[in-house]
Amino acid sequence: MTVTKRSGIIDKAKAHLELLDPVTWISAFPCLAGGVMASGAMQSSTHDYLLLFLLFVIWGPLGIGFSQSVNDYFDLELDKVNEPTRPIPSGRLTEKEAIWNWSIVLLLAILIGTWIGIHIGGQRGFIFTSCLFIALIFGYIYSAPPLKLKKNIFFSAPAVGLCYGFVTYLSANALFGEIRPEVIGLAGLNFFMAVALIIMNDFKSEDGDAKSGMKSLTVMIGSRNTFLVAFLIIDLVFAVFAILAWTWGFHILMYLILASLAVNIFIQIPIYRDPKTGASFMQNAVDDGFGNAIGKSEVHEHNAFLRFQVVNNILFLVNQFSAAALIGLKYL
Repeated sequence: MTVTKRSGIIDKAKAHLELLDPVTWISAFPCLAGGVMASGAMQSSTHDYLLLFLLFVIWGPLGIGFSQSVNDYFDLELDKVNEPTRPIPSGRLTEKEAIWNWSIVLLLAILIGTWIGIHIGGQRGFIFTSCLFIALIFGYIYSAPPLKLKKNIFFSAPAVGLCYGFVTYLSANALFGEIRPEVIGLAGLNFFMAVALIIMNDFKSEDGDAKSGMKSLTVMIGSRNTFLVAFLIIDLVFAVFAILAWTWGFHILMYLILASLAVNIFIQIPIYRDPKTGASFMQNAVDDGFGNAIGKSEVHEHNAFLRFQVVNNILFLVNQFSAAALIGLKYL
């Protein structure tokens, strides 16, 4: 009896953790790390390491976890089609337990974020808490009626870009220093990169979206045109990134960014020609290399996106961290 009860508690805890979708937490971490690096102001002290830890907790398990939990709660009917093994549609958590889940993490995010904002104080504190509250609000209205921004890609993609790419970068920068003009540029690039990636990520739920009336881009214009739109956005991001690097005086970085753009286009061409099997030479990187981090998929178009994502994300992150480090050194 005791063993069964203990096992039941453990299973329930695992279901609550799964509802927060830990694999998605890492999506905000590159912007947080870049924002901190670009501030050039973090000190090697217990105080600053504690703030850094809380920054990742707020935006990962609490912030993104909140949005994922809310999404599962309001998407119960859709998940019965797309992801029936998730905690709520599978019956491992009740709807009432799901409400407790996202309510608790929301409260913790607000309390910790408010404390940090007061602790920092001044304009930096205001920017930090404002960024967090904006993300939490959008994290809710993205999935919750009546707005339910995710129903239309023209609202959902910018909302994701704002929360995952823009305000995260600014908040991380404000945590340790004043907002740099270059940081606003990097945050803007991350915004558009996130928009492009979320457009392609919708491939995985195309069937469910079509049946439920969700207006994802792939439902409206087809997979091939969706890839074209997303690739154009990504290529423009790299092109603008190269121009900004030149204007900031980072000339070697500019050439590296242009080389990265060329590699990206090399991967994009076969995927555009064949959205189902294009760039299949990258499949081993998904299956045996990065699959646990970026996920796996049975939907051919989404699997092609994952193959592209392996290359694109590495290139973008390397260039982004390089730029952030150079900016941080500039303001030391």
